[in-house]
Amino acid sequence: MVVKGETLAAIARRYNVSVAVLVKTNRLPSETAKLKVGQKLTIPFGSTAVVVSSARSAAGRPGMGPRAPASPRPPTGLTLAVPDFVEGAPAFGWPVEGTVTSLFGRRRSGWHRGIDVKAERGTIIFAAAEGTVVVSGVEPRYGRVVKIEHDDGFLTVYAHNEENLVEVGMRVGAGDPIATLGRTGRATAHHVHFEIRRNGSVYNPLYLLPRPRSVSQVEEGGEETEE
Repeated sequence: MVVKGETLAAIARRYNVSVAVLVKTNRLPSETAKLKVGQKLTIPFGSTAVVVSSARSAAGRPGMGPRAPASPRPPTGLTLAVPDFVEGAPAFGWPVEGTVTSLFGRRRSGWHRGIDVKAERGTIIFAAAEGTVVVSGVEPRYGRVVKIEHDDGFLTVYAHNEENLVEVGMRVGAGDPIATLGRTGRATAHHVHFEIRRNGSVYNPLYLLPRPRSVSQVEEGGEETEE
């Protein structure tokens, strides 16, 4: 939901879309339309769209104080554009069914290299595509993390796991159980942080995943990191 002081231009910058697209998607009267506090906006991402519930103000989480604005330029390797290899990419599937609680890209205080999908603690996390496990361990920000290498230079990342169910060197198929969902590492709630990388660059998973069965409710938040 729109909070006090938010504008179309600010929301467009935050979610890396144009004001014109926001106007068209939400059937607003013009690019200068004034938003109402509590108003919900639909943000299009590739072939899907999500309803944004921006319940947090610019002041951040309670007790944390103001947050520094994110740099306008993404860090090296973080690619905001729709990849030109979408048609040739593996048929990635969702690692879990749940609510997308944090999007890829710019945040008020940094950049997010994946999407966060919320589900119940202990929910099984599945391999998004066939590949070989190259990491199954613990990292400071990611907590328990699994990384799977796929054909053509692709790599998927599954972080904040409660338990890893695979070991380095194992070959897994699409949809195989690889971990259980948790909140280890730098995480504020139970969820899986999911990334898709290729040849050292990281891309928005929403451009490479199938359309979700239903429109997800997106709540701005999650861990703030350039993971």
